[in-house]
Amino acid sequence: MSTQTPIRRNTVPQIAARKGGEPIVSLTSYHAHTAAIVDKYADFILVGDSLGMVMHGMDSTVGVSLDMMITHGKAVVRGTQKALIVVDMPFGTYEESPAIAFRNAAKIMKETGCGAVKLEGGARIADTIRFLTERGIPVMAHIGLTPQSSHVMGGFKTQGRDEDSWPLHETDAKAVTEAGAFAIVLEGMVEPLAAKITKQIPIPSIGIGASVECDGQILVLEDMLGLNAWTPKFVKVYGNLGPQIEEAVSQYADEVKSRAFPTEAETYS
Repeated sequence: MSTQTPIRRNTVPQIAARKGGEPIVSLTSYHAHTAAIVDKYADFILVGDSLGMVMHGMDSTVGVSLDMMITHGKAVVRGTQKALIVVDMPFGTYEESPAIAFRNAAKIMKETGCGAVKLEGGARIADTIRFLTERGIPVMAHIGLTPQSSHVMGGFKTQGRDEDSWPLHETDAKAVTEAGAFAIVLEGMVEPLAAKITKQIPIPSIGIGASVECDGQILVLEDMLGLNAWTPKFVKVYGNLGPQIEEAVSQYADEVKSRAFPTEAETYS
């Protein structure tokens, strides 16, 4: 009798151990069917709060709720077998206090079955990261361009253009690392600063518009597939699905208008 080896999910320690090794592959996903495809290739999948803009048409990520993250997180976990699933904690669910952050993070992990959560912020959020990790919740950090703070930053602006600001970002990276984060996203950061931080910290850096020196990269799936009307300049578009979907829908509409409906026999044979 033959037996199949069960597929095991990537773990937080496995991702953390990739520092300086083979680059870490990651993409976002928000639903089961795309997650099942990404799962074949990604080391971890992020259920990002970018779903507010990508899936729900919001202007920013600020309006995303905890329930929205949990709903999409459940779908991604259901659709995957191999990748570590990381779920973003949305704005307003972790800033008030470490205790509130723990309550919300525990809710996310219990209800979705994900393996870790991600928090935006550097030194200011280090105490919260420490509080969570000491209580069994793995945390991925996120510094540089932090979309939840876009109103304070004055929009989505590349960080580190002024070299005088570099020590602040370096301090943020050191603080979240020492607090127990197992990896850190460096977003929208000038290349030499991201490269410098990557060399300074003992945990993997995951770049998005950062540096080739990072230990891995993450992109928003819909950006790299050409599904969004606007795509950041740093994103390489690997597909052109937006126009393809429009062409398919147009063809369908034309056929319906010409009464080219499938018959019952054709549909269920």
